[in-house]
Amino acid sequence: MPYNTTAIPPRKEVTGQTQLPLTRVKKIIAVDPDITVCSNNAAFVITLATEMFVQYLTGEAQNMTKLERKPRRNIQYKDMANAVTHQDNLEFLEDIIPKTTSYKEIKAKAAAARARVSGEKTAAAAAAVEDERPTDGAPNGKRQKSIMNGNGAPPPAANGFTRVRVLSSDAVDPNDQLEMEMRQAQEQDGDVSMTG
Repeated sequence: MPYNTTAIPPRKEVTGQTQLPLTRVKKIIAVDPDITVCSNNAAFVITLATEMFVQYLTGEAQNMTKLERKPRRNIQYKDMANAVTHQDNLEFLEDIIPKTTSYKEIKAKAAAARARVSGEKTAAAAAAVEDERPTDGAPNGKRQKSIMNGNGAPPPAANGFTRVRVLSSDAVDPNDQLEMEMRQAQEQDGDVSMTG
């Protein structure tokens, strides 16, 4: 036998009673350590506001079900998540009702994270790397881009080493850049001239 899925319409007139149990709302309010005393009138208003919020949220979720290719009568979790992501005034619920992701996407993200931790270079990271030489004592401490020679090789720095810097911030995150510079410093295990 099918379930009764007809929606309960919101009340048009004020009856003085709430659809949510008032005693349960009072118990939830009592759990909050910031509130010491809550009057019955305040608990009643909080209950009514909660009912109105739940009606609004489910109404927006129902609108999301109507926008699909095959509209449904029942609201699902994905409809609630779509309503939260599409409505600006429901943004505060993005942590509580996140959008679902497929197992394939999670698996790909995990593989990318493992590759980043193990130090493997991706094609995007290799393409974003460009040679740069250290500054010769710039007063503001910033580095300058290197000027390529006629043969395409960067000019050597004062101490004979060249530095590599990632110029595109959206291609690789800063942690990858730091790890790459640390590996390069370990590879160039030589004496550094300390004179300016």
